[in-house]
Amino acid sequence: MAVVQLTISALPAHVRTARLMATAVARRAGVSESTLDEIRLAVGEACSRAVEAHRTHCPDQPIKLELIDSSGPTGPGGPSGPDRINGSRSGRFEVVVSDHAPAKENGAPAFNGFEGGPHASLGESLTSGGFGGLSPDVGLAVIRGLADEVSIEPSENGTVIRMSWPLASNEADISEAHGLD
Repeated sequence: MAVVQLTISALPAHVRTARLMATAVARRAGVSESTLDEIRLAVGEACSRAVEAHRTHCPDQPIKLELIDSSGPTGPGGPSGPDRINGSRSGRFEVVVSDHAPAKENGAPAFNGFEGGPHASLGESLTSGGFGGLSPDVGLAVIRGLADEVSIEPSENGTVIRMSWPLASNEADISEAHGLD
């Protein structure tokens, strides 16, 4: 398992760096070319959301990205973390974006615009006030549509967004298993 860690400051220009780095690591991990655009867009959405939250709440705090290739060997001492990151099997490319902005403001039960928590659907009680009259977390719905697996973990200490995609060899295995060839 290979892990690349990247820390960026809360500047919009650094979102591009995060997208480029995620795409390069995903390509090297063996993600199919057709999936690279999805990764680029999902990482851009997650990082843009984190940058905006940090600029409002904690502009001096860094945003952390972890790019995880779970296809390779874990090394002589075994895996340093859980065997299944994000609950997924090996052979996946995963991106974890962690911010330090509070997910809840003023004790409100909403999760950054999604009433009903992090697993609420887009159609449930969106609040406006984001760019162009959209909720600031429409990006979360976009991420859910782009990534194969998504986990959003809000807390008063920040939000962790975990996204993962199968590696190219796994996509072929999945297609064969479902008769999609």
